[in-house]
Amino acid sequence: MGELRSIAPSFVASGPGGVAVRTRLKQLTPDDEKVLRLVGAHLGSLASRDLRARCRDGLEHSGEAWAVRKRELTPLSSSRWAGSITKATHDQWALARRGQSAHIQNLEAGIRTIEGRLSLPVGQKGTKRAPGGYRSQRERHAKSRRLRVLQDRLAAARADCEAGVVHVVRGGRRLARTRHHLEAAGLTESAWRGRWEAERWFCQADGESGKRYGNETIRVSPEGEVSIKLPAPLAHLANAPHGRYVLACRVAFAHRGAEWADRVAANRATAYRIQLDTGRGRWHLTASWQIPPTPTLPIEAALAHGVIGVDMNADHLAARRLDIHGNPAGSPRRFFYDLTGTAEHRDAQVRHALTRLLHWARTCGVKAIAVEDLDFTAEKTREKHGRRKRFRQLISGMPTGKLRARLSSMADQTGIAVIAVDPAYTSRWGAQHWQKPLTSTTRKTTRHDAAAVAIGRRAQGHPIRLGVPPRPLRHWGRTAPPPCSPERRAGASDRPGRTRRPWARGNPPPHPRTTDTIRAARTRSERGQPERPTPSGAFGRA
Repeated sequence: MGELRSIAPSFVASGPGGVAVRTRLKQLTPDDEKVLRLVGAHLGSLASRDLRARCRDGLEHSGEAWAVRKRELTPLSSSRWAGSITKATHDQWALARRGQSAHIQNLEAGIRTIEGRLSLPVGQKGTKRAPGGYRSQRERHAKSRRLRVLQDRLAAARADCEAGVVHVVRGGRRLARTRHHLEAAGLTESAWRGRWEAERWFCQADGESGKRYGNETIRVSPEGEVSIKLPAPLAHLANAPHGRYVLACRVAFAHRGAEWADRVAANRATAYRIQLDTGRGRWHLTASWQIPPTPTLPIEAALAHGVIGVDMNADHLAARRLDIHGNPAGSPRRFFYDLTGTAEHRDAQVRHALTRLLHWARTCGVKAIAVEDLDFTAEKTREKHGRRKRFRQLISGMPTGKLRARLSSMADQTGIAVIAVDPAYTSRWGAQHWQKPLTSTTRKTTRHDAAAVAIGRRAQGHPIRLGVPPRPLRHWGRTAPPPCSPERRAGASDRPGRTRRPWARGNPPPHPRTTDTIRAARTRSERGQPERPTPSGAFGRA
């Protein structure tokens, strides 16, 4: 076996830094919907103009330029609307810069892979760690041409990064490209236009502590009354004093409603966002606020009651409970989900699987869940796996980041700590050292179950690879030992009801002359019969 890479230490993942809850705006009147559409379209045009100005500034942007942009937007909306627009623009530009950096890293990884394979002869086989040469001269020629394309893209991306140029599409690049493939997407031009305009609307406002109900722009009272501060050009549509418009509906948050009501009653900052789901024709209100970070629990305290190791797969979570000594306890569990369909369906499937996992953890009395700190960023490039298109689609469809974020947020409410471990060799060593010992005549241990055991043991600091791994209890009466085994010679197979205890970790194996053999020899010596000699070569020299 080659040199192994270093294993990063496990750590307790930090909890969420904010909360977001959503509810529907039901029973809106036609006038309410008209006002919401006008406000969203007007503020959306201002947001597009501000984003264009921010992208034009590039790396030369400063706090003074930010203030200038806000002053220009204030007469067309209001001071608070202008602050929300400029802050959202800044966040969107920063997100585009992070995406640009990730794109450059992806291009560099693909170029390294192609250059490495081009340096090898055609047809040379690869290893588990590195791919070999290309299969044919034709494929090698095609990849050499692709190398030049990737190098040109990398040069352009680096030039944009150094100049501070980003490419952002308000409304989403995917939806913009769908305009050219309406028939394949199953949309008409009017339906696409409605979705495009709704995605480019802007109707969100940041909270402000000390103000009435924590937000002066989009205000929601504890009784559920929603009112909006209209922009200056739309002030004539107000139906309440001070240029406000009060919606006819009442809202209530089913999830964390009591926590939201306490914040609103105390005039603590709460941000709101109003969106339209054009597919269903529903309006939604999202409330969000920051929460103080929860003190991270020491890893020793989190592991005081054992741990549950979780192995994430394409269609299920394989979980196994381990006691404080690192021994598997109970039966393995699986929590299935379906990652096909829309994004809302996939998100609901992940939440449902994690909810069942946390309920099981609470039932077991465990205070920690161990998961792999997976990152498939470098693995998703097609240059890494070549023709293995199904495998690339598999790892691209696994929402590792969303699962970690969801699990950390949901576990924080249940008092369960999430421990992130290094994913190196967990599947390989788990299958090599734990799959066979944990398999019996009544239970079949899969590779994923064994990987869950390896993940849990790594979180606890126990080695995954053992010279003599723990062996499960076996009833030798059901499965007779081999004829040459010490148990058969000692006469253990003559008593089918006997259960053989597993060896304790760190203790030497029992002496070949078992208690039954010693008792039988002592009985023969009392009768005056000679002790039966040990067969030569069976257990070594006496």
